[in-house]
Amino acid sequence: MQTISRLLGGPRRVSVSHVKRLQSKWQTATGRSLHLAPPFLLEDYTPRYMGLSSVESAKKRSKAYAHLRNCNLCPRLCGVNRYETTGMCLIGDKVKVNVIAPHFGEEPCVQGHNGSGSVFFSMCNLRCVFCQNHDIAHQRNGQDLTPEELGDWYLKLQEVGNVHNINLITPEHVVPQVALSILHARDNGLTLPIIYNTSAYDSLASLELLDGLVDIYLPDFKLWSPASTRRLLKADDYAATARESIKAMHAQVGDLCFTADGIAKKGLLVRHLVMPGFEAESAEIMRFLATDVSKDCFVNIMEQYHPDAYVGKPKARSKPSATDTGDNAGERRYAEINRAVTKEEVSSVRKAAEAAGLWRFCDPPKHGGFCL
Repeated sequence: MQTISRLLGGPRRVSVSHVKRLQSKWQTATGRSLHLAPPFLLEDYTPRYMGLSSVESAKKRSKAYAHLRNCNLCPRLCGVNRYETTGMCLIGDKVKVNVIAPHFGEEPCVQGHNGSGSVFFSMCNLRCVFCQNHDIAHQRNGQDLTPEELGDWYLKLQEVGNVHNINLITPEHVVPQVALSILHARDNGLTLPIIYNTSAYDSLASLELLDGLVDIYLPDFKLWSPASTRRLLKADDYAATARESIKAMHAQVGDLCFTADGIAKKGLLVRHLVMPGFEAESAEIMRFLATDVSKDCFVNIMEQYHPDAYVGKPKARSKPSATDTGDNAGERRYAEINRAVTKEEVSSVRKAAEAAGLWRFCDPPKHGGFCL
C-alpha cells in the first residue's frame, strides 16, 4: 500500500492540481479519501478589481461622487455635502492619512515576509472609549490626500515596498474616496489584493460600492449587546449593523483562501478583541459566526486588550474636594474594563468558538519562526 509520504514525495511545495492528483491516488490505493487540500487553497489569484469592465468602473465612480455630495455611506447617515462641510467623522472630500508604510503587526497570512501595505486613515465613525489607536482614530492627524494621490501611494507600496497587499485601516468613513483611489491605481498598474480592515460598522450601501474592489474583508466584531455598544462604542446599533455587514462581506468574497506561499488572497477574516468581563458576549459573537456566516470562517481571537484612550481616566467632578490628591481623586471612568484580560477569559472565548463549530483560527506558530 502506498503511504502518504510516498505520495507526497517528501516535503515540498505543490500546486493545487498536483494535490488533487494525490488525493485521487490515495483514494484508489486505500479506498478512503485524503483531505489534503481544502477549498481554501488557490492555484493563483487575480484581484477582483481587475475583472471590472469600463462600464462597471464608470458606474462606481459616479456613485462615489454622488455619495460624497450626500454622505449616507455609513450607519451615521449624516447626509452632508462633504465638498462643503463634514459630518460626525470630521473628514471632507479628501482623506486624512496618518501613516502609509509596510506593516508587520498583522496576521502572519496578511503580513507575510514583506509586510502588508498599510494605510492608516485618520478619524473614525465610532467612538470606542478603549480605542487602541485613539491617537489616530480620535484625532485629525496626518496629511490630506485626494483619491488620486491616495491611489498613487498604493503604487509606491507595490513598487518600492514590495508588499503583499494594500491594507486599508479604518476606512468606513472614506469609502467613496477609497473606491475612487482603487480604480485610479488599477488604471495605473496596481495588481495587489485589497484588504478592507474595518470595525464592521459599515452600511450595506457602502459594501455594495466596494463589491468587486475588495478582495479580503477584515472586520473586527467587538461587542454584542446594545447596552454595551451604547456605553463603550457610542453606537446603539453597532452589533445589529455588524451582523448584517459581515454576512454581506462573506456573500461577496466567501471564506478566507490562500496561495501556496501561505499568503491570504481572498475571503473573510474576522477579528475579535476579547474584552475583560465580556466572555458571554464573545460567545454570542462566535455562535453568530458559526451559525449565520460559516463554520469555515477564519477567526483571530485577540488577547492584547489593555486600558487605553478614556478607560481608567479620573471622572470629572464639578466641585473638586480639598482632600482630593492626584490619582486617588474620584472614581475611574469605565472601571469595569480598566484591566487586562486574563488567560482564563481568552480560553473561555476559544472554547465557545470551538463549541459553536468554528475551527479555523489564527494561532501563533509553535516553532518560534514565521507562521504560514
